Amino acid sequence: MAVQILKHIIFSVSKPKPKPQLLSQFSTSPSSPPSDQSHNLISTAVSLLTHHRSKSRWNHLLSLCRSGLTPTQFSQIALGLKNNPHLALRFFSFTQHKSLCKHSLSSYATIIHILSRARVIGPARDVIRVALRSPENDPKLKLFKVLVKTYRECGSAPFVFDLLIKCCLEVKNIEKIETCVDIVRMLMSRGLSVKVSTCNALIWEVSRGKGVISGYEIYREVFGLDSDATAGIGKDVKRVVRVRPNVHTFNALMVCFYREGAFEKVEDVWVEMARLGCEPDCYSYSVLMAVFCEERRMREAEKLWEEMRDKNVEHDVVTYNTIIGGFCEIGEMARAEEFFREMGLSGVDSSVTFEHLVNGYCRAGDVDSAILVYNDMCRKGFKPEGSTIEVLIGELCDKRRVFEALDILKAGVVKFGLFPTEKSYMFLIKGLCEEGKMEEALKVQAEMVGKGFEPSLEIYSSFIDGYMKEGNVEMATMLRKEMFENQVRQEDG
Repeated sequence: MAVQILKHIIFSVSKPKPKPQLLSQFSTSPSSPPSDQSHNLISTAVSLLTHHRSKSRWNHLLSLCRSGLTPTQFSQIALGLKNNPHLALRFFSFTQHKSLCKHSLSSYATIIHILSRARVIGPARDVIRVALRSPENDPKLKLFKVLVKTYRECGSAPFVFDLLIKCCLEVKNIEKIETCVDIVRMLMSRGLSVKVSTCNALIWEVSRGKGVISGYEIYREVFGLDSDATAGIGKDVKRVVRVRPNVHTFNALMVCFYREGAFEKVEDVWVEMARLGCEPDCYSYSVLMAVFCEERRMREAEKLWEEMRDKNVEHDVVTYNTIIGGFCEIGEMARAEEFFREMGLSGVDSSVTFEHLVNGYCRAGDVDSAILVYNDMCRKGFKPEGSTIEVLIGELCDKRRVFEALDILKAGVVKFGLFPTEKSYMFLIKGLCEEGKMEEALKVQAEMVGKGFEPSLEIYSSFIDGYMKEGNVEMATMLRKEMFENQVRQEDG
């Protein structure tokens, strides 16, 4: 049904308009008939490929096409195989491997149509990617134009335009994104909408490439949610919107607004999702919950948690980590532990949860609980982040437990191949110097330099203070001189 609609829309003869749309400008006449000699070659090749099952048919085909094939001849043979798309694909691959045909956008379009109408998606996308890299594909819309021009002859399906748009979006550059927007607008100007998954991919890439405000405007346009939605496609054009936004549409908008810090807009999208009768999924709840946690609105986050339970939306690892991280951030460790225990009973496990708890306990000044959680994390085989060990080392050094901190760093390097942060070294050197353990501090500083970190003013100051406490004025004076020389060199450089 959809194929017939597209054929009628794109190829019907319409009255001239002041601003003709691109789709109506293409010639829809079939290819000029091949010569008798070419016709014989085409019919023989089709017969050979369809009626001969032996492997030798490819050798016979090679003998038949000694002079190679023109793109038009390839297209005519491929069309003779269109009811066997896998054979058509093998024929295309054969012509590439044996350099039998110097393919043009037109011949690429033929095999793309054949594969698309049969939903042979992977190979169809591969051919589209090759065609997009073709020098012929300039200007930017040329492949789209050729696909439209050859659409009827190939008996294609609208799905081909979804594949084209998604392949263009893979390039992730602004020009290709704008090309996709133009293609969608041109299709919509003739009453055809692409699939909702294609709309969602377009919204996502526009949001990433041009900002979420632009992505939101495209969302309003492609789903026909604005009264002036035809502004982008011409006011004299009747447009029919056949798709509705789904939960993935709203999730994309919410997460893009969240990443840009537009928390109020996340809530607006949530309200709009409910207004349009779309049920949120676990991911939707997680994004809104993250907003509440960022703004320390933990009671609202808990209400959302309970709403998920009431609606039988399962809490996943992201939701658990979000709410646990929120309680750790405000220092409500008892509440965080309650959710952590519930998470364990649900059979959900994640290194991120342990990271939240270690950071939360350190922030609350409870380093012993942080160590217990850290040891449990290591026992379960989770690799700690360098930033988490940094926080733990910093807290231990503040409590003058510098050798415990040093042991944790060494174990992390040996067991997990950890690359310590510069701050971790700084905390240890400062702590060791305050304890008067200058030799140990020098060893840590040597390891730090070996990792590519230059000693900072704070590290120099720690060594100078340590040597002064020891009464080693000569070493302190020498280090002070070196520190000033390095500082001058850095300022001049």
